[in-house]
Amino acid sequence: MAKSNQTKSKEETGASRGRKGDRADEIVTAAFEEFTVKGYAGTRLEDVAARAKVSKGLPYLYFKTKEELFKAVVRSVLTPAFDEMRDLMLASDLPSEDFLKGPFLAFLQDLVKSRRMLIARLLISEGHKHPELTRFYYDHVVSKGIAALRAFIDRGVERGELKPTGLHDFPQLLVAPALMAVIWRSLFEAHAHLDTDEFLKTHINLVADAITTGNRGHETS
Repeated sequence: MAKSNQTKSKEETGASRGRKGDRADEIVTAAFEEFTVKGYAGTRLEDVAARAKVSKGLPYLYFKTKEELFKAVVRSVLTPAFDEMRDLMLASDLPSEDFLKGPFLAFLQDLVKSRRMLIARLLISEGHKHPELTRFYYDHVVSKGIAALRAFIDRGVERGELKPTGLHDFPQLLVAPALMAVIWRSLFEAHAHLDTDEFLKTHINLVADAITTGNRGHETS
């Protein structure tokens, strides 16, 4: 009987942890919606609770401050997608040109149309008032992306696939038009449509044509 009760207790504990994790995820999802609709300054934890359909004080149980909650949103909504692309970029055996015009272009095209970029838009509009948020975003998203891009460029040069250019020093140039596309969609799309897929494809093609050597010698024929 004691063993049965012990087993039951472990199952209840596991279920409780599962519910706790689900609740935290629901709060983060609700926070993402609130942040994208109301901005950082306009979002209140009470409104997050209402959207998540939990008690008013429950978000404070998991996230002591709004800043902590925003960081959780970045980790949940943005970081996984960027980490996946970074890992793919560093591990791919594709020739540099093929990777740029294939997986990397597709990533940028999807990114600018995804709701994830609403967080970037929020930081553009409010980040100057909240340097702690931009610091966190830089450390967890931007700096890692820059490091991965630079490593990709350097590997391409070492393979003889890419020319040594200033792109090593300014890898941001590879993704800059994606930010431009986000700004355009936010401010000007109602006045003039921008085909962001073609816009980004043109950019990547121009860059690839400028920096590739035509050497695909690392491939086995």
